[in-house]
Amino acid sequence: MNDRYENAEKLVVQEVAPRDGLQIEPTWVETADKIALIDSLSTLGFARIEAGSFVSPKAIPALRDGEAVFQQIERHPGVVYVALVPNLKGAERALASRADELNLVMSASQSHNRANMRMSCESSLAAFGDVVRRVKDASGGSQKVSLNGTVATAFGCPFEGAIAEDRVLGIVDIYRKLGLDGITLADTTGMANPRQVARIVSRVLERLPAAALTLHFHNTRGLGLANVLAAYEAGARRFDAALGGLGGCPFAPGASGNICTEDLVNLCAEMGIPTGIDLDQLIVLSRGLPALLGHDVPGQLAKAGRNRDLHAVPDYVLQI
Repeated sequence: MNDRYENAEKLVVQEVAPRDGLQIEPTWVETADKIALIDSLSTLGFARIEAGSFVSPKAIPALRDGEAVFQQIERHPGVVYVALVPNLKGAERALASRADELNLVMSASQSHNRANMRMSCESSLAAFGDVVRRVKDASGGSQKVSLNGTVATAFGCPFEGAIAEDRVLGIVDIYRKLGLDGITLADTTGMANPRQVARIVSRVLERLPAAALTLHFHNTRGLGLANVLAAYEAGARRFDAALGGLGGCPFAPGASGNICTEDLVNLCAEMGIPTGIDLDQLIVLSRGLPALLGHDVPGQLAKAGRNRDLHAVPDYVLQI
């Protein structure tokens, strides 16, 4: 039986550990260590790295050094360095720090948006309009910056439960009308299941090309990689993931980490789906996370090793 994809299209992994992964870490990660992590990731074959955010330091103190990080990382040709921004002020800071792409976030759920962004969805959209106009002005000059819009809680909300698919599709349409270049559907608290994912992704891809769509899954309930495969088979090609499985939403109860980058890349390697990422070096980098953060991380592959990493037969077996 052939368990590998034939002539599989590339799966693009956007590494989000430096932003989404570190945002809830209770221990401060030094700016130099953040920069070293991003610089290491930049050498492993990633086309996109979410390097930080420009939110209020009071809201996310773990990422209060966004300017220093973006200004001091070593930029690699072909790598897009993404920044999350909540509003026009954040966008101004990101532009000044030479972010290549700005990621705007609004929840499909009103209650989660108020918890996360401290405003209604309608107010978020109005703020997005200000950011779009500012970025278009910047892009009219020498600075070329793209815009991505994330639909958080697209597959379910921890406060409201199920989210109507038409609600998600309506937000996608609004984002496109605003002029956003890309769209992310985020399973913020890991509530998605593969059938739901396949259905929604298929509907969204009727509205925009696969190159403009990113899926952001959490592994909160153990379905993260299953949801990736469901989305990939429905036509999605770009996915967020975090080294070591770090991360979680600080404004959503029970939102544990993102899908693990090395686990995802290993899945792709085993099934013949190209990613262009150096898996062996990725494992080495992930194995350094516990020392950096002071605790174990959720990822499995760095603990178990690849399935080709065989072990010596015990001596007692040789004596049988």
